[in-house]
Amino acid sequence: MISCKKDSDDETTTTSTTTYATIVTNSKDTTVTNAVTIAYANNIATITNPYESSGVTITNTNGIVTINSTTASTEINYVISGSTTSGSVKIYSSYKFGVVLNGADMISENGPAINIQSSKKATFTLVGETNNRLIDGSTYTASGTEDMKGTLFSEGQLVFKGSGRLIVKGNYKHAIASDDYVDIQSGIISITGAVSDGIHANDYFSMEGGSLNISSSGDGIEVEEGYIRTTAGAMTIGSVDDGLSTSYSGTESTVDPSVYLNGGIITITNTGSEAVGIKSAGATIINSSDAIKVTVTGSAAKGFQSGKDFTVTNAALTIATSGGAFYDSTDKEIESASGIKVNGNFLMQKGTITIASTGTGGKGINADGTLTINDGTVTITTSGATYTYGSDDTSAKGMKSDGNLTINGGTISVKTSGTGAEGIESKSVLTINSGTVECVTYDDAFNATSQIVINGGNVYAYSTLNDGIDSNGTITITGGTIVSSGYTSPEEGFDCDNNQFKITGGTLIGVGGASSSPTTSISSQNSVLFTSAATVNQVIHIESSTGTNIFTFVVPRAYSKMVMLFSMPGLASNTTFNIYTGGTVTGGTYFHGLYQGDTYTKASTTAAASFITSGLLTSVTK
Repeated sequence: MISCKKDSDDETTTTSTTTYATIVTNSKDTTVTNAVTIAYANNIATITNPYESSGVTITNTNGIVTINSTTASTEINYVISGSTTSGSVKIYSSYKFGVVLNGADMISENGPAINIQSSKKATFTLVGETNNRLIDGSTYTASGTEDMKGTLFSEGQLVFKGSGRLIVKGNYKHAIASDDYVDIQSGIISITGAVSDGIHANDYFSMEGGSLNISSSGDGIEVEEGYIRTTAGAMTIGSVDDGLSTSYSGTESTVDPSVYLNGGIITITNTGSEAVGIKSAGATIINSSDAIKVTVTGSAAKGFQSGKDFTVTNAALTIATSGGAFYDSTDKEIESASGIKVNGNFLMQKGTITIASTGTGGKGINADGTLTINDGTVTITTSGATYTYGSDDTSAKGMKSDGNLTINGGTISVKTSGTGAEGIESKSVLTINSGTVECVTYDDAFNATSQIVINGGNVYAYSTLNDGIDSNGTITITGGTIVSSGYTSPEEGFDCDNNQFKITGGTLIGVGGASSSPTTSISSQNSVLFTSAATVNQVIHIESSTGTNIFTFVVPRAYSKMVMLFSMPGLASNTTFNIYTGGTVTGGTYFHGLYQGDTYTKASTTAAASFITSGLLTSVTK
């Protein structure tokens, strides 16, 4: 079978002749108003047409049925039942109409099984407990200038309802296609294969209920000049190209090529190079607690790709990408996989997002604009290493934004293990105001081009071979609890080179082979730089000379020379403090090695070192 997903609509695709197993249609004795019946048996169509004198003309040539309705006020229902291996139905109508599939098994030898050459709405009703199947021919013979794009094709709107089952296979191009919109309200629809798209619509696609299962060699669902919206139901898609796709590239302001996921269980699996699970040419808006699972395999594949802003009001997203990066010689840039790629701004209000990426250069969330998380749970794991092409390269990252990256709440966990992989990066300002943010990475855990600001929350940074928190500009800390661990010299727990490092509040501990020093002219909270050798899991305890417990810390790795920067409100001015090492600790609050309010038992009554906070920055060496 030959597949050309983006071919023009008039290109013919051929396949070998296939014999299909019979199905049990289970037709029902059903009463339908305004009914014209078409009953197939032994490839012969028997037609009952009570509207012959009212504008409904029907021709029947060996089971190939053509209907021409000129009625302008009556909504005729064409009831199709029975089986044919060489039949088809074509409908011309000047008024909206219905098609009732009452156990119809239609296999066409040439062209669509059902071909609607009318711009009016066609409502398909799947009769409960019936099985229906539509299969087209592998070749289409053109009929003048008529458009034919799939097994079930309509020039107008397509609406599906009922509780029966419909099976569709597209041997020529699409399985279901409309030059207007497709709306699934209910029913069980299975697209068992399509040379191109499973469902192809022009104006929009809507799913309000029912069950939809698609297997296609092109897109699962593509809309050319409109949006995709889901509100309920269950959708499963296995495709080579995109799962859901709005592909409009024009400039008409009246066209909305966005994706709205407002409900429904969605499971998408893609296997093609640069394939996207859910691709929007416009914005992406998600407001649903139903599970959405996207798995993409292929070079530079993406779970979501949004042409404009990506907004999550509520979500339960699980995304997995496993394709590596490559150099695009046409665009002259490196393309890499992403769980979520946003050409605009990313905003999350609440919900859960879980992303796993295994390819080189893979990103968890990658926004060209700002990236803001107000609440919710985000868990990102990447294992890919840096991809290099000539003098250009791209490394794996958990979260990256070209604009400001702001975390106002929620629980964020980022883990990266590939060579050069970073945790959370902003090409502008990275701000944490609240929430719990934890990064365990190979390279920098937190990185910003202009500034890192921490006003609150619980922040943990651990880098295997680089800095814990690294700003190429300034660092400002006004609140929160921060534990940062950098590698041995010259890497640092806090690194802002020689730029301003302002501390006015919060509880922070940073360990590494070195550390940037707080700028005393703009800081207002006392800080200490403690230099000493340390062993892995060594206990370091700070208390005042009167025995007031300040904190206890368990060193996460061995240092031949450790520089520990710590600062917290309990470090009163002009006060003597003692540093003890070893011993045991119980109780208290615990955050990645930092104990507060604990009970500490000394290994020795002799302090390893002592210091007096005579200024905003005190240095002490053991």
